[in-house]
Amino acid sequence: MKNKKIILAISASIAAYKAAFLLRLLVKQGAEVKVILTPSAQDFVTPLTLSTLSKNPVFSNFVLNENGEWTNHVELGLWADLMVIAPASANTLAKMANGICDNLLIATYLSAKCPVMFVPAMDLDMFVHPSTNANIAKLQSYGNILIDANDGELASGLSGKGRMAEPEEIVDVIEKHFISKQDLIGKTALITAGPTYENIDPVRFVGNYSSGKMGFAIAEELANRGALVTLIAGPVDLKHHHTNITRVNVRSAEQMFDAVNEHFTNIDLAIMSAAVADYTPIDVADKKIKKQNDDGLTIELKKTKDILKHIGNLKTKKQVVVGFALETNDEEANALKKLREKNADFIVLNSMQTPGAGFRHDTNQITILKNNGEKLAYQLKSKHDVAIDIVNEVVKTIQNLHA
Repeated sequence: MKNKKIILAISASIAAYKAAFLLRLLVKQGAEVKVILTPSAQDFVTPLTLSTLSKNPVFSNFVLNENGEWTNHVELGLWADLMVIAPASANTLAKMANGICDNLLIATYLSAKCPVMFVPAMDLDMFVHPSTNANIAKLQSYGNILIDANDGELASGLSGKGRMAEPEEIVDVIEKHFISKQDLIGKTALITAGPTYENIDPVRFVGNYSSGKMGFAIAEELANRGALVTLIAGPVDLKHHHTNITRVNVRSAEQMFDAVNEHFTNIDLAIMSAAVADYTPIDVADKKIKKQNDDGLTIELKKTKDILKHIGNLKTKKQVVVGFALETNDEEANALKKLREKNADFIVLNSMQTPGAGFRHDTNQITILKNNGEKLAYQLKSKHDVAIDIVNEVVKTIQNLHA
């Protein structure tokens, strides 16, 4: 952790006193720490204490002093290697999840280009409320890292989940984060994400329900671990956060094929998570098709180019290729057939049968089927955690290539 730049952001919670101990441990480990307090957090821990421990000014307001100088949240977001929000109150979690930017902490969070960890702390009833659970899941789907709350006695006198993780636990997670981040340094990765839209006319298209959340989570995890990532994204309303990610926007299956083909030669690993249309209209009208008096409309379709099969045929012994299979029936048999035919190193099987998995959800359940016959089945998890599982297997596959 020596010389790592860390933002410690503290929101209003009785657990804020633990942040002082966390700050001290981080500084002792050699990290450079800058502290952001929400205005209400100052009721629980003083800027003087935190400034003394960090040996840096403490930031709380947009206006820094009486001379009108402002605190540049953009520069803070660019400066840090890691942002840790501890404690993260229910109020702060809600603002983070929904982009409600009414204080310096949230402004910096929204500007941060580094990984973000958040450490919830609140009373039991607040922690188990569906809105809090939804906000935590949403934050994880954005690629943020949850350090979960502990069980124990709470400030209200109740006992249950909601205690902020202990400073030593948080430091351990941070240390592991910086260590694990090294395992893809020097590697280049290509990932596809989201749907493709196949135009029928200027206002209509053939598409699917893919949100791109899974692919974006994988891209963030690859980048967090040091890879230089080219993210080829279909039409989705998502943003990437890590500076190691270069995004290429496409719309159709043909455009995605061309983009993958252009970038594949020079990469170490490719993960094809996009839900690419299998068919596209043969003829695309140049004007909106008007409703006629007859009984219907026939649209003739043709097959699109098979991106995964194409790169599977191109891949060298030094490249790793991962495919995705979303199945509604004969799931494993269809995924294994795809694995054999596409020359992939492994296939990630998504099931449409599991509640909470598949398109548009913040969670997913996968099974990894490898070309050596190994099968790895996972429980329903956040897409952030699923991305970690997938990237872990990619790293193992790369290591086996060089063994």
